[in-house]
Amino acid sequence: MTVLGAGTGGALPPVLLSGAGLVVGAARHLAAAEPPAGVRRLVLGPLAPALDAIGAHLAADGGPVVVLASGDPGFFGIVRALGERFGPAALDVRPSSPSVAVAFARLGLSWDDALVVSAHGRELRTAVNVCAAHRKVAVLTGPGAGPAELGAALERLGVSRELVVAHALGTDAETVLRLSPAAAAVRDWPEAVSVVLCLGPERELVAARARTLAGPPPAPAGWALPEEAFAHRDSMVTKAEVRALALARLGPRTGESVWDIGAGSGSVGVECARFGAAVVAVERDPEGAARVRANAAAHGVDVSVVTGAAPRVLAELPDPDAVFVGGGGRELAAIVAECGRRARRVVVVTLAAVDRVSEVRAALRSAGLVPDGVLLQSSRLAPLPGEVVRLAAGNPVFVLWGVRPATVEGAVA
Repeated sequence: MTVLGAGTGGALPPVLLSGAGLVVGAARHLAAAEPPAGVRRLVLGPLAPALDAIGAHLAADGGPVVVLASGDPGFFGIVRALGERFGPAALDVRPSSPSVAVAFARLGLSWDDALVVSAHGRELRTAVNVCAAHRKVAVLTGPGAGPAELGAALERLGVSRELVVAHALGTDAETVLRLSPAAAAVRDWPEAVSVVLCLGPERELVAARARTLAGPPPAPAGWALPEEAFAHRDSMVTKAEVRALALARLGPRTGESVWDIGAGSGSVGVECARFGAAVVAVERDPEGAARVRANAAAHGVDVSVVTGAAPRVLAELPDPDAVFVGGGGRELAAIVAECGRRARRVVVVTLAAVDRVSEVRAALRSAGLVPDGVLLQSSRLAPLPGEVVRLAAGNPVFVLWGVRPATVEGAVA
């Protein structure tokens, strides 16, 4: 079975098509390839029936199979499914240039430091979260998950990005358009759009950095940073020991979104963003909101900041994977309950007042989460005269969390 990459440059070898017993591909690939008369054609639709048809053809010894695919069929392409069904040894893969590589080449940019996410046949939310958190992303699009939908979602989050929409790469109809998310959201786009680049400031895109590993930067070497790493008011910042446990329970990661409710300094949200998550910080005090933005900028991450009071402002936000709620207040139970209803995985709450523990646990349970928690007490080494140290106790803090039952044994796929 020969798997041919097409559509981003280079002509298909006619000898392969003329000797084929079955040619498989999307309608546009079959039309462009023009298999000879008498060669059986199979238009790709749902994958499972197509694999069954290929298997039946091979079992009947109907002649060689040629599968047409876009660009590099081993990169988010059909090679994975074919290899699983028929075995890698049965495949002769002949790729063309990947559409992602061609799109970046049109801009004169390297892409070894880019993230690539597929929205083809998948939920768009992962692509949106990756674009919101990272500044050099390629999105492989699909029906219902194209430039308009991506632009609308990014505009809703208030993320500052430029979109580059590449259509029909490597053909006479090729177009490469640069525009804002807002402009992309209101245009009509052809279904055949293959890749959208989501880019931050140009100075970062062309920065000369020696690369050893392709893809995004690795997870931070240091986390649960000291309080001094964040601008804050009157020591109103989540302490490092508390933040360490909160981060462990939140599990922030690339492709997911995290809410930081009552963000204060934004220390928890900023640390989640350093792990690659898309973060929305909610802070009702305008000065506090400005402080969150400043802390995010100081650490080189993007955090979307919403100025307003929870739970009212939460209705305008897309559902998160994980939520951190810091502090107390009269609306705490209502906030936790609303966050619990919306969170896909987990809600983490920190508070100092013992009499609030019961209502928070009840709110987590009412939202369908499995509650748990600890009282965290820690003492730091503090210097004394004579080059000795003592233990300086910090205030005890309750760290409570609720986990969605489907994720207790593992993360949502």
